[in-house]
Amino acid sequence: MSVLLNDIYLARQRIQSLVRCTPMEHSPSLSRRLGVPVYLKLESQQITGSFKLRGASNAVAQLNAEQKACGVVAASTGNHGRALAYAASQQGVKATICLSHLVPGNKVQAIRDLGAQVRIVGQSQDDAQCEAERIAREQGATLLPPFDHPAVIAGQGTLGLEILEQLPDVAQVLVPLSGGGLFAGVALALKSANPQIVTHGISMQRGAAMHASLSTGHPVEVEELPTLADSLGGGIGLDNRYTFNMTRDTCDHLHLLSEASIAHALRHAYREERLVLEGAAAVGIGAVLDGLIEPRGPIVVVVSGRNVDVDQHLRVLAGADA
Repeated sequence: MSVLLNDIYLARQRIQSLVRCTPMEHSPSLSRRLGVPVYLKLESQQITGSFKLRGASNAVAQLNAEQKACGVVAASTGNHGRALAYAASQQGVKATICLSHLVPGNKVQAIRDLGAQVRIVGQSQDDAQCEAERIAREQGATLLPPFDHPAVIAGQGTLGLEILEQLPDVAQVLVPLSGGGLFAGVALALKSANPQIVTHGISMQRGAAMHASLSTGHPVEVEELPTLADSLGGGIGLDNRYTFNMTRDTCDHLHLLSEASIAHALRHAYREERLVLEGAAAVGIGAVLDGLIEPRGPIVVVVSGRNVDVDQHLRVLAGADA
């Protein structure tokens, strides 16, 4: 089974009343820096504060009555859990979210506030995933992973359709890259419309699992380390079925940012763009600021989420890199 462009169009029909079509805004500061038009796709303005609601809503909407009665379960670094909790609550489905101890407290509380049951286990996304799989086996809940699932990828791909509609002549798109659900879906939509669109996957230097896997040629485990881009943490799964191959086939460039570069991007987003972002959402801005992107536009930077810990954000604004 593979994910096709038609799956993304069907997902858009399925979730159009459940998610926002988010704005795309011109960035004067980044455009001046590169000398070409640069736009920010503000998925940070999505209902739950990140793009994850697209995939979660599409996945829950496709469950049958028996599956909905048994509930859903997932492992998450925060944003998928929040999105799944919201999507499940909107459709009358019980949700259990498994998180590691590395997930910031603000994201844990936000998931609880949406009515989901929360399980906190271990020190990595892989530990949380093992707990989610156990619950699925023992309780009969449907396991909905944060990225490596056709319905999730198709849902995230609806963001790519919006980019094409809002900026038909887009030349390059910068997408945060972790497990690859967002990147795979968006890149599929973009490349299907115009193979000449250049795709950039952006991640952090500390524990970038997809980068390590692509470099090795197959999915590998990496140590999950604390990072400002905590939403990009976690493995891609040694049994990855979809996102590894899709990312490998559609990613033109992959960039890794230092913690200092991510902090710089967060400060730039706040001071120049008037945006409060989480570290993972700012990596595209960081790639532009670091001079990693060829000045050929128009360029779209996907700004993926705003669910940052307030105290951490204040420390970064004050000049700290953590």
